[in-house]
Amino acid sequence: MTALLEVEDLRIAYGKIEAVKGISFKVEAGEVVTLIGTNGAGKTTTLRTISGLLKPVGGQIKFNGRSLRKVPAHQIVSLGLAHSPEGRHIFPRMTIEDNLLLGAFLRNDREGIAKDVQRAYDLFPILGERRRQAAGTLSGGEQQMLAMGRALMSQPKLLMLDEPSMGLSPIMMQKIMATIAELKAQGTTILLVEQNAQAALSLADHGHVMEIGKVVLSGSGQDLLHDESVRKAYLGED
Repeated sequence: MTALLEVEDLRIAYGKIEAVKGISFKVEAGEVVTLIGTNGAGKTTTLRTISGLLKPVGGQIKFNGRSLRKVPAHQIVSLGLAHSPEGRHIFPRMTIEDNLLLGAFLRNDREGIAKDVQRAYDLFPILGERRRQAAGTLSGGEQQMLAMGRALMSQPKLLMLDEPSMGLSPIMMQKIMATIAELKAQGTTILLVEQNAQAALSLADHGHVMEIGKVVLSGSGQDLLHDESVRKAYLGED
């Protein structure tokens, strides 16, 4: 059976500097797969390339069995792959609801869109309470909720989340991670890049540790969570 996402020997460069050096991994439907590693390991670059924002210099990305090599970014979204980027990138002067509706820009099923807006409010009640407010008035954690809700509006087969807990308070981080767990329970397929390795591996079916553009260790989330080298390097344990 073909995996939903297959990344094979992917190489990505910025000019002459190779940022990703031949990585391979796959994501099966219904799984949560996480990429962990230090800053500069190539995790965000990998997600940006999968979503069509960067072009690889080598290797292959297949989504639902189809190569994405020559598919432009907006068409990748229409195939069912959504990206909630690092830094959130909401539109601060637009209302919360209008930001959500932007996530459905490729759709024309009005009733379905309304249902998915309500689903976002069910997942993140604070957004529903403030739906008419400018998105820029939200806290960082609330903006992250909005970015995730906007990505879900395209009804993705695969949701990519880049550093969803970055810069958040511990309480807000727990809320975001609880929502990711809820999405997993609902059957959402997720590729997660996350600085909090313990939280990410606790949620993940499979994980891959990246260092300087390479995957250096792979395994189940639980195996990596209990791996001595991972615990020392990424979980702050001796």
